[in-house]
Amino acid sequence: MPMNTFDYKKVKDPQYFRDARMDAHSDHIYYRTKEEAEEKQSSYRVSLNGLWKFHYAKNYADVVAGFEKEDYCCVGWDDIKVPAHIQMEGYDVPQYANVQYPWEGHEDIHPGEIPEQFNPVASYVKYFTVPKQMQGKRLFVSFQGAESGLAVWLNGTFIGYSEDSFTPSEFELTDAVKDGENKLAVQVFKWTASSWCEDQDFFRFSGIYRDVYLYTVPEVHAYDVKVRALPDAALTAAELALTLQMWGSGKVKVVLKKDGQTVLEDESAVTEGEQILTWNVERPVLWSAEDPQLYDLTVEVCDGAGTLQEVIPQRVGFRRFEMKDGIMTLNGRRIVFKGVNRHEFSSVSGRHVSEEELRKDLRTMKQNNINAIRTCHYPDASKIYELCDEYGIYMIDETNLESHGSWDVAEFTKDDTYIVPHNKPEWLAMMLDRANSMYQRDKNHPAILIWSCGNESYGGKDIYEMSCLFHRLDDTRLVHYEGLFHDRSYNDTSDMESQMYPSVESIKEFLAKDSSKPFICCEYTHAMGNSCGAMHKYTDLTDTEPKYQGGFIWDYIDQSIYKKDRYGEEFQAYGGDFGERPTDYNFSGNGIVYGGNRDVSPKMQEVKFNYQNITAEVTAESVTVKNKNLFVNTDRFACVVTVAKDGKEIRRADLPTAVEPLSEQTYPLPFAKETKAGEYTVTVSFHLKADTVWAKAGHEVAFGQYVYPVAGEAETCTDKIKVIHSTHNIGVEGAHFSVLFSVLNGGLVSYKYAGKEMIEAIPKPNFWRAPTDNDCGNLMPARYAQWKTASLYVSHKSPQETSTPEVTEHEHSITVSFRYFMPTTPVSECRLSYEVFGDGRVKTTLCYDPVKELGDMPEFGVLFKFNADYDRLQWYGLGEQETYADRCKGAKLGIYSNKVKDNVARYMVPQECGAKCGVRWARVTNRAGDGMLFEMTEETGPMVFSALPYTPHEIENAMHPYELPPVHYTVVRVAKAQMGVGGDDSWGAQTHPEYLLQTDKTMQFSFVWKGVVSTEA
Repeated sequence: MPMNTFDYKKVKDPQYFRDARMDAHSDHIYYRTKEEAEEKQSSYRVSLNGLWKFHYAKNYADVVAGFEKEDYCCVGWDDIKVPAHIQMEGYDVPQYANVQYPWEGHEDIHPGEIPEQFNPVASYVKYFTVPKQMQGKRLFVSFQGAESGLAVWLNGTFIGYSEDSFTPSEFELTDAVKDGENKLAVQVFKWTASSWCEDQDFFRFSGIYRDVYLYTVPEVHAYDVKVRALPDAALTAAELALTLQMWGSGKVKVVLKKDGQTVLEDESAVTEGEQILTWNVERPVLWSAEDPQLYDLTVEVCDGAGTLQEVIPQRVGFRRFEMKDGIMTLNGRRIVFKGVNRHEFSSVSGRHVSEEELRKDLRTMKQNNINAIRTCHYPDASKIYELCDEYGIYMIDETNLESHGSWDVAEFTKDDTYIVPHNKPEWLAMMLDRANSMYQRDKNHPAILIWSCGNESYGGKDIYEMSCLFHRLDDTRLVHYEGLFHDRSYNDTSDMESQMYPSVESIKEFLAKDSSKPFICCEYTHAMGNSCGAMHKYTDLTDTEPKYQGGFIWDYIDQSIYKKDRYGEEFQAYGGDFGERPTDYNFSGNGIVYGGNRDVSPKMQEVKFNYQNITAEVTAESVTVKNKNLFVNTDRFACVVTVAKDGKEIRRADLPTAVEPLSEQTYPLPFAKETKAGEYTVTVSFHLKADTVWAKAGHEVAFGQYVYPVAGEAETCTDKIKVIHSTHNIGVEGAHFSVLFSVLNGGLVSYKYAGKEMIEAIPKPNFWRAPTDNDCGNLMPARYAQWKTASLYVSHKSPQETSTPEVTEHEHSITVSFRYFMPTTPVSECRLSYEVFGDGRVKTTLCYDPVKELGDMPEFGVLFKFNADYDRLQWYGLGEQETYADRCKGAKLGIYSNKVKDNVARYMVPQECGAKCGVRWARVTNRAGDGMLFEMTEETGPMVFSALPYTPHEIENAMHPYELPPVHYTVVRVAKAQMGVGGDDSWGAQTHPEYLLQTDKTMQFSFVWKGVVSTEA
């Protein structure tokens, strides 16, 4: 029973976290009849979602005293939606913070205290009448999620109190309910004692943000259901154990079916309390993410007279997850986690995610070879677990615990008294309650392989006791906790070594010293902005280091919220955009899918390739197929071979394969090696043969490519040109073009083709890119600042001299070369040369003799400005998404096209984007098809190419898309190379050395460009 009245003073006490709350139980749904079960509509449950009466107070002193009393009328209060965060409904504001507690700098408080000046209190009232079918029965209310503490009254009677924002809080209403209208009153406190343990890296919200419903129970009821479906070590038989917590006595009928066929059927008498029923199942079909085979279990509960009381449907997956010889195995085979961390987040409704959004997430994950989710850093709403069972996604289910802000302070002060929960006995019960609540609710889902004690909360005895609880409750799963990396005092807390953002080399070094546990990265390849470079190093390591068993990308979706700019246009807002302080600004944007519509970002292309379970190593004559699947033969997929000449497909054929799991086999290709001159691309790809819940037949799951040239005769241009020399300009004319070089202005000032001026500004050497989030994190803009200056202020003039162009006339061409001075320290120079041919082609060569003191540069190329009407791009190179030196393995060589504006990736903060590696040619045209063609040269090879509506400097100056200037030009950058984007982390890790530009010898880059019209294209 609860105490007679609610005492707000106890909310700051970590030992007061539940009062008359029901014991946690499984998330099973029970139905009155079989027909209800088939329709999934339980008459034992009635939703209270909808409009509630609402009052907002900035702190407890401002709440309406006595609002919960039966005679206090709240009809005139405002309406608010339930479920919803109050901050998404116009009260208070969202606040994004990473490590720091959200009240820091406003109130100086310590664990055991809570903010008093600003600590919003949301008072809710729902008037309801008990539905007819529930009258006269025990009545309960379930709050599936309220942040961070809630007190409940019914008709003025205090019902109870609960904390833990992310698991259900349920209370019995029976003794306080009355006939007619009832008044359910709830107060939700933004920050309570438990908020010290809810310092996750996310937007801070409050309110009733998950479903609320009334429920009743039949006379004989299974309050809790535990299903244990465990194959034996040989995987040839299994034990199915059903543990029921019974209210009342009667009998149960159990039916287990697979694909409609009955596997077992049995009846047993049951009495009040715990009942354990067991059966043997021969030759069980095993569940895995690759092949998520589920059985249908139905439990029918009857009273002593045989009258049906309830029907409980439960999906069951037989699978064996265990540690064998220090390696995590699923159904006897070493598992590799190809995972993501997934915050429960929507740009529309915060942490209340719709089923439509949820299903899109899971479809996207499966389509991109993601096989695992870590629920960072709290239990999600129940639906995702059910769907992960169905779709086939492994899960680390994580307890609602993060106290990063407490031990972060301790690392600076060396004072561990601030750390919670650590070894503090007053926090232990709360921690065990959270672990138990998650376990009890989620225990029946085969998708969950690992329980996690929480995140970034240092170490200590309290978290160790949570681990022990998981082990006592469940011997079919393992336990995870990463914080041991900072505090090894209870190293047995975690069954695996788990670290965040280690380099591949540090993983190797660790395992060389200590291989007692398998190793995973619970967070890695930090996906902030334009990132995920060199991810392949981690995924490659899973093939060579058995103890390294994969990782979880940080993270899945940008945490951003729809907001309108001053002109009424929507954009994705991030930390600080709501006027909240303190904040951690755009650090909320680390997703491989965008906020808003949840579409994939360009980074996903690389993720999909690195996570694919089939490797195709292709040559001109054969393909070696390596099947990394643990349980699925490649004959489940259609294998297709295509051959393209210069980017255009010329041959296609099916190639049947049948490679057993964890095996490889080499197959001859169905086509002979080509002999005619050209560049040939052989692609071997694997596709779904049949529709699945997450993709249609034909969806590509894996591919490999091989490119080879067949040499031909080089073409030479013998068209005549006319050269006009004058004091200030050098003109070149051909049949359909003219070029003008300015001696005074130091460059190419005009290129006319078919009578139209094509360029808007003098092409200039470019050494800069708009910094990415990773660049900013590792201080690249400061370290490379001279190259930005060089790009902005490169000139043919210096304080000491003005250079004049060098002109060399050849038999069928002319070369005009400009010497440019760059304002660096020490001063440096480069040379930009143009060789003009009679067909209008201009071969452009950039040359630079490296200056040791300046080191490498972000980019080495040339920047052009064209009229913004040239807004269409087609390229033959890597695609279809943007590519970078360290993020191009997932790209295919081919011919692609888009609009120039489409190359502006929707990163929350504008930054470098849109680059294309391996470009053989690119065409930038207007609507009519007229424009400019760029081609690589044989001596320097494929280009890095980009066409954007903005210069790097314009992009860099914007912190939001709406800060970008109006579009005036199409800005084309043609480069020999650009440094990789990096991505090991976003707060210091630099681009790997092999993906930097090499400046140990003369750098030279050539490419060709010319005007084109649609009839020539």
